[in-house]
Amino acid sequence: MKTRLSLILLLNAAGLALFLSWYLPVNHGIWFGLDAAIFHFFNHQLVESNAFLWLVAITNNRAFDGCSLLAMGGLMLWFWLKEDKTGRRRILIIGLVMLLTAVIINQLAQAFYPVKRASPTLFFDHIHRVSELLDFIPTKDASKDSFPGDHGMMLLIFSAIMFRYFGRAAGFISLIIFVVFAFPRVMIGAHWFTDIAVGSLSAVLIGLPWFLLTPLSDKLISLFDHYLPNKNKQLLNK
Repeated sequence: MKTRLSLILLLNAAGLALFLSWYLPVNHGIWFGLDAAIFHFFNHQLVESNAFLWLVAITNNRAFDGCSLLAMGGLMLWFWLKEDKTGRRRILIIGLVMLLTAVIINQLAQAFYPVKRASPTLFFDHIHRVSELLDFIPTKDASKDSFPGDHGMMLLIFSAIMFRYFGRAAGFISLIIFVVFAFPRVMIGAHWFTDIAVGSLSAVLIGLPWFLLTPLSDKLISLFDHYLPNKNKQLLNK
């Protein structure tokens, strides 16, 4: 992969513009109205529909986070099973690079975004909380610092890397995984819609192109491949 500087700068500019469109206006401008409308719509449904209440409670239980890992791992496993030993090793290394990339971008976003805000369940008064309506099911329905959405950021990074190394179909399936596992946080009120649509997305648009649209990610894969133990190479050297 050659460095595609013009595309990198374009994506960076889009990410910065997205963030500033939310950050600069007083009270976040039209974004706040959208955030509030989405929160109150779902919050009202918690007491209108018992089925919806249970759905939101289950999808925001910590065990459901494990399901997102299983979904991501299952998609990579589908490609892994079709490969020979060399290809399988490469897929495992791509997974390691993906994790490293996600940690770096998340830490940089948390450090440099000049924002700290509580989730809508802690911002609005006289609202419904799943932890009170179904107190016997442990759920995450609040956060003292919800911006940017780190869970959504990880899923977006996964989607982009799957698209980069496994093709469009894998990228499309990854986006479905992103929607299924990121937006329950919005439905329960633990995140604002813009925590993901602005926070997670802008961080990915600014940070990830420097990994995927330059030789950096390929070099990291080669570096891991060189230094990580390889039983086949060890056997050949004996």
